[in-house]
Amino acid sequence: MKKYTEISDIIQLSKTIEEAIELKKNPFQFSDIGKHKTLVMLFFNSSLRTRLSTEKAAKNLGMDVSILNVNDAWDLEFEDGTIMNVNKSEHVKEAAQVISQYADLIAIRAFPSLTDKEKDNSELVLKSFEKYATVPIVNMESATAHPLQALADVITIKELKSTSKPKVVLSWAPHPNALPHAVANSFIEMMQNLEVDFSITHPKGYELDSNITKNIEINYNQEEALKNADFVYVKNWSSYSDYGKVVSEDRNWMLTKEKLGSAKFMHCLPVRRNIVVEDAVLDSENSVVIQQANNRTFAAQIVLKKILENS
Repeated sequence: MKKYTEISDIIQLSKTIEEAIELKKNPFQFSDIGKHKTLVMLFFNSSLRTRLSTEKAAKNLGMDVSILNVNDAWDLEFEDGTIMNVNKSEHVKEAAQVISQYADLIAIRAFPSLTDKEKDNSELVLKSFEKYATVPIVNMESATAHPLQALADVITIKELKSTSKPKVVLSWAPHPNALPHAVANSFIEMMQNLEVDFSITHPKGYELDSNITKNIEINYNQEEALKNADFVYVKNWSSYSDYGKVVSEDRNWMLTKEKLGSAKFMHCLPVRRNIVVEDAVLDSENSVVIQQANNRTFAAQIVLKKILENS
């Protein structure tokens, strides 16, 4: 693996999932592979699970870790040909090359604006670092994708599934704020690479990018979609057509224990209790969100390990 900015960077997905599960049994078995190597983590947005799990994963491999909250330090310029006479003091062209001298890998987290669809889809921050850095790049969530989360999700499903082809449903849920599409996008892409019975349910107006959903079944009736599900992944996202807008806050789409039935409940966290999902679900044995969060470490660790092996 030369980098991990998108799911397609994983060459053998099933094998990688199995290797991550094995790694989980003995996290320190490759503690020398990262010796004298440094991971630099750049956060353009705040993080809890991604930050801690990726740092832990790197340290499990013997790596040193440097963390920089970029927007607290300085504003980078990403546009070419700009006259930098306002507030931005450094261009990504120099920054990426300089950081590459201090790092063996660079991991980046940069959210979308949710105001400019074209710019968000261009993945300006991530692609700029890919272009100008001279070391491998890892995506810790970008404007349109969260491949580390998606890898943790499929590790969780693999550990818990009881049938060879489980029924997996991605369900939209209400939220007071406009949220990105990244988690949903990557989960959908990951499901397209697995042997699962997969569908999406959401209210009309919340259709995601058709280039990502492709031929996946979309059901506008949540209760019907969730019948006999083995896994229900709940996530809010804002409108894609009316870009970045909250077009509905229908509380009837909150996931309840009755709707969930015997399925496993999944969510990337953080989650708003009794808005996205009721307490009775989160506090039940059917909730696997803590196991899912724990798997973030081993998703990151297997990715870092494969990149280190390649380099």
